[in-house]
Amino acid sequence: MKEEKETPECTGFEALYLAALDSDISLITGVPGYPVTSLMELFLRKSGEKELLEASEAEAPPSGAAVSGIVRDYSARWLTNEKIALEIALGASVSGRRALVLVKHVGMNLLSDPLITSVTHTIGAGLVIIAGDDPGAKGSQNEQDSRWYGRIAEIAVFDPASPDTAYRALRRAYELSEETRTPVILRITADLEKSKGKIRRLPEASAPHPEFDRAIWKSRMVEKHRLFHSETYPLLEEEAENTDLNEVKEKTTEKTGYGSDSGHGKIGIISSGFMSSVVEEILEKKKEFLVEISYPEISHLSLNLVNPLPLGKIKAFLKSNQRVLVAEESEPFIEEQIRIAGNVYGKKTGHLPYGQVRPQDLEFALEHIGEEILKPAGAAFVKAGSRALICSDCPYLPLYRLLSTLEVRVAGDMGCSVRSAPEPLAAVDVSFALGSAISVACGFEKKGIAVIGDFALAHSGILGLLSAATTGCNVLVLVLQNEVAAMTGGQAAPELRKVVEAITPDVSVFDIDTDEEKVPDETEKVTDRTETAADITGSERETRSEIEKQILNPKLSELIRAKLALPGLSVVFIKAKCRKY
Repeated sequence: MKEEKETPECTGFEALYLAALDSDISLITGVPGYPVTSLMELFLRKSGEKELLEASEAEAPPSGAAVSGIVRDYSARWLTNEKIALEIALGASVSGRRALVLVKHVGMNLLSDPLITSVTHTIGAGLVIIAGDDPGAKGSQNEQDSRWYGRIAEIAVFDPASPDTAYRALRRAYELSEETRTPVILRITADLEKSKGKIRRLPEASAPHPEFDRAIWKSRMVEKHRLFHSETYPLLEEEAENTDLNEVKEKTTEKTGYGSDSGHGKIGIISSGFMSSVVEEILEKKKEFLVEISYPEISHLSLNLVNPLPLGKIKAFLKSNQRVLVAEESEPFIEEQIRIAGNVYGKKTGHLPYGQVRPQDLEFALEHIGEEILKPAGAAFVKAGSRALICSDCPYLPLYRLLSTLEVRVAGDMGCSVRSAPEPLAAVDVSFALGSAISVACGFEKKGIAVIGDFALAHSGILGLLSAATTGCNVLVLVLQNEVAAMTGGQAAPELRKVVEAITPDVSVFDIDTDEEKVPDETEKVTDRTETAADITGSERETRSEIEKQILNPKLSELIRAKLALPGLSVVFIKAKCRKY
């Protein structure tokens, strides 16, 4: 029997860090992005390892010595592309080394190609992908839900609710990955990082771990697929039904305050991820309020392993409750699969909003469960404040101002340039994905501009540039070379100028920091529009003030206009130091 020990309180991300170390991982690869950046920083800070381990082992009994008896030896590195991050991890896995991949939710789109193929091709040692979702899109271009990739790739997806379930989920994920010879996804959100609690650490795993079995090559592709569905996927379904990470919390008949006067009867809640912790907090809170009338019984099925869904357990839960609310972020992943039962409420019925779900949203849903919602939850959006704008001291502010005056289309990227799209700059017209600017601009009806950061160029933009050069695209590429990923923590961006010069001959370089000219007096300010003071927020006024204080160096302005007038592909590297890093 495994020996456990309870540790002092830690955050959800610290629990994942300790679980990874206790799982004997050899390699961590990651691409910076909210909310996984702070998790990767735990692995990159070697000194932090000592502090965390000392804290977690401070109260360990003598019998728990085995928990910390192995020296940690791993390699952790930032990369610029998620597909490459997974491919490197696959190489580690087939050679018998456990690996961990950290990406934000949109990064799952890039790594899905090797991910899906690896499932039927099989792997070696355990491989886990931690996908950081962003309900509320606080630091992302969308709110996509990484749990869907479990269904597409047909692999296990854990969605832990607390530090302790996060630790247990990651430990089990490595074991399950090796038992099924498939990668496993573990989905997290920023709320898990903020949560705190004690964890029960398990004895450390140790090598050897399995290597890739070449016997799979005896089967044709169609046979591999059938083999997977006859032998491997049933193991995942069995895991989902039997794991103690999926459990019905103790039913409560205490006075909860939900719906007795409407004759609702038994109410059930199915939740996953951090929402499970929120549900428990709300139910516990409601127990404290005593009232004189009778209230329905409420039970809670908390799911920390969400793909495959434990359909047997869910079926029994649906039968034992008259109405069931599904509480999940961001999409109705669980609700979509079970709503045919008829007594299921959630996002699809308007009781809960899409994306981020707040405690008050859950309370509203419970109070109105069983009712028809004419105005869906979250329909009346509250403005959360002013949007994030370009930094007021950004050296590229004059450039963005120039771009807004040019009569050409401008494709931006999911770096800092995307913040120049709204007013007051209105410099960039469209922005679809990290590294997409060049390819998007190649589709314009006439020569336009692609604005791309050097990190985005390394991420995937270089492929768009290669395509532009080989297919004769008519586009001007402005590479903002500040040498860092400024939106995600200042990670270093590789120097690619020589690579670009090998792809296309028309490459120029301009250094803003050495050549930028300031407007000497107020009379030389240039503005494009007149607005009343009431039309401009404080942060926008500050940014606009900085814009007006600077004009672009005439030499750079002339260079951009000259390159636009030429046919074909032109690239201009515009160097400047990010003032933030």
